[in-house]
Amino acid sequence: MLFLFDNFVLDSQRRELRCGAQVYHIEPQVFDLLEFLIRNRDRVVSKDDLIAAVWNGRIVSDATLASRINSARSAIGDNGETQRLIRTVHRKGVRFVGEVKEVTEQAALEQPSQVFALPDKPSIAILPFQNMSGDPEQDYFADGIVEDITTALSRMRSLFVIARNSSFTFKGRAVDVKQVGRELGVRYVVEGSLRKAGDRVRITTQLVETETGNHVWADRYDRALDDIFALQDEITLSVIGAIEPGVRQAEIERIKRKRPDRFDAYDLVLRALPLISASMMAQEAAKAVPLLENALTLEPDYAEAHALLAWSHQILFRQDKNAEINRAAAIRHARAAMAHGQDNVTALAMAAYVTAMVEHDRSTAFEAFERARALGPSSALTLFFGGVALAWAGEAERAIEWAERALRFSPFDPFNAFSFGAIAIARFQRGEYDEAVKYVSRAIQSSPGFSLLHFLQAAPLVKLGRIDEAKASAARGLELQQSFSIQGTIAALAIPALLSNPLAEAWRAVNLPA
Repeated sequence: MLFLFDNFVLDSQRRELRCGAQVYHIEPQVFDLLEFLIRNRDRVVSKDDLIAAVWNGRIVSDATLASRINSARSAIGDNGETQRLIRTVHRKGVRFVGEVKEVTEQAALEQPSQVFALPDKPSIAILPFQNMSGDPEQDYFADGIVEDITTALSRMRSLFVIARNSSFTFKGRAVDVKQVGRELGVRYVVEGSLRKAGDRVRITTQLVETETGNHVWADRYDRALDDIFALQDEITLSVIGAIEPGVRQAEIERIKRKRPDRFDAYDLVLRALPLISASMMAQEAAKAVPLLENALTLEPDYAEAHALLAWSHQILFRQDKNAEINRAAAIRHARAAMAHGQDNVTALAMAAYVTAMVEHDRSTAFEAFERARALGPSSALTLFFGGVALAWAGEAERAIEWAERALRFSPFDPFNAFSFGAIAIARFQRGEYDEAVKYVSRAIQSSPGFSLLHFLQAAPLVKLGRIDEAKASAARGLELQQSFSIQGTIAALAIPALLSNPLAEAWRAVNLPA
């Protein structure tokens, strides 16, 4: 029997661990341990189970057992921090959590293109871009962009990215994305082409789901070739900034197509994601909470589940739903997300937002934001949330910078309301009231059910003397959040005086509750 997982094949008859043509030589006990975990992947395996199966019941020290588990992880490209394939369940044991396909050796020989099972997280390959310019010297430019995109995406721990050397075996070949998906074991591919004309270059890119052939996302870049390396960097950042939300949405749609009787922690998180939107609606967040709690029952250290629970509880807190209980839960899960998600950009960004906006520990929050930016320089989500946190902290210049970069990386993102809102807050603080009205109006278009945006819209309208419009905005905000009060909001957001004083003055002018 062959067990296919990630890009590995565990051959129980030959007692070999292979990745492509390479055979990994591992100690017999490590092989036995790995095979036992894979065969029993439907449950948590206890220490006693391992000792009975691998050591025939002989006394084994905890240090020896830990050493063998670490060796098994190392052999398959895992480690004790990420625990991507072999996960420790506190006080219970360990479990193999990767997706595994079992085939006979004969079946593998008959279908060699299906050797690789899909990883247990979104997997992607960036194929060589086609040079359509007729100028062979432009190959280096296209190849450089592909290499940079591959390197940048590989830093995102939420993705499994095929190495450049494997992807470039398809260079110069007419490819069928479904075949590429089978041969490389990926769910998504990025294709692209380059055409140079005079002093300008046009690059087109698209993200394709290999199973269906459906196009998830596409874009085109027309630029002057005055600084080819700066252009290369710009296009790379734009592409990877668009890929992450594109893959996230495609994964949600894929889970919707799956049979509903099979749930694991990852599926539960994906099912919760559509409920946790930029609209900040309490009833949707309340539906997400039990899904995420179930995910944590399966995987207590799941950083992204903790982060999304923190996000859900802060929405419920903002809407005054069992406020203190939800505030405490938001803070607790944000801290857990940061503890378990030191290499997870999404978890760090969401947790940092909650830590800044609910716990008011801005020092810790911005350390987490900066770590998230270092891990994923083009993560629009980090910039969306960081921009808002900066704006409410009174750091207008940085807030505008972060928010504008977020909009550049992901111009059609559902979370754009956060960037528009951040810019509106910063413009209001700087006395640029016309601009503040423009941006907060765009935020409301993106997220009309977010009550705070309507209160925010009222403030610059008052400063412009448009009192009737300001009163209408305030009234709409109160329809959505009857519990609103000026001092309560200032305290809940810990707004500094340089921003809270003009806001409070404007809100009092339209008779909002003190």
